[in-house]
Amino acid sequence: METSIDIMRKIADKVRSLKEQLAIQRFNADKNIYSEINDEKLRSWREELIRIFADSISESIEETYSHLTEWGNNSVHLLVDLNLPLDLAIEEVRFYRDTIGELIKDESMKNHLSLEEFYVLISRFDSVVDRAVHWLSLSYTKTYIARIQAAEMTALELSIPMVRITEDIGILPIIGDIDTKRAQDLMEKALNYGTSLGLSFVIIDLSGVPMIDTMVANHLFKVIDALKLVGVKVALTGIRPEIAQTMVSLGIRLEGVTSFSSLQNAMKEFKLYNR
Repeated sequence: METSIDIMRKIADKVRSLKEQLAIQRFNADKNIYSEINDEKLRSWREELIRIFADSISESIEETYSHLTEWGNNSVHLLVDLNLPLDLAIEEVRFYRDTIGELIKDESMKNHLSLEEFYVLISRFDSVVDRAVHWLSLSYTKTYIARIQAAEMTALELSIPMVRITEDIGILPIIGDIDTKRAQDLMEKALNYGTSLGLSFVIIDLSGVPMIDTMVANHLFKVIDALKLVGVKVALTGIRPEIAQTMVSLGIRLEGVTSFSSLQNAMKEFKLYNR
């Protein structure tokens, strides 16, 4: 007689056997989203994700998390190279949550898994899907910002890009010195992006700012206050230890301003991974 573990392995093998077929379903579901060239380049990316989802059914959760971390770190460069927005990549993950989740349900019923056994199985699967969104979001944001920081400083100073990572969360990475002109440009773009994109949260990343003095801090406070007036919550990240020491020595306080040591912590606070 088959045990529940045997059945879970059988379901995992079923998902793995269908990974090539499942990998083309996203393109067939909506051919208007991608070009055929991009879709072809995404095939192996999808197949690896499907394999990891299959592993979540039969392997230990720790092993699967480890595979997800590696997948997130290695595959995100493809997304950035293809110039695909993060929300589209996350939609890929959700598409396969639904598709594979339905397959798990059908196979569980066919193999007579108990309700309790099915609950354990689907809970493990959902946990891995949530972690996939987590690592994809974090790796994408880090990679995108790293690409910006690697560009010429003169080009960076002419643009202040907003990285939209979910429907209502955006990241504003600031690179280079902030003078009065740039501060005004920053405020205008932050307000325009925040309102036109319908954002609820904006994370201002300062890891590329070489110095924060009283003038820079004053500019930042004005931007934060302006965003708050239009209903956008703001957090600061990327304040390096040496910058923090300088701010303290200058008497600059961040009362009323939320700050985090990393983008990951800021996104967790904004409940990115619970959506």
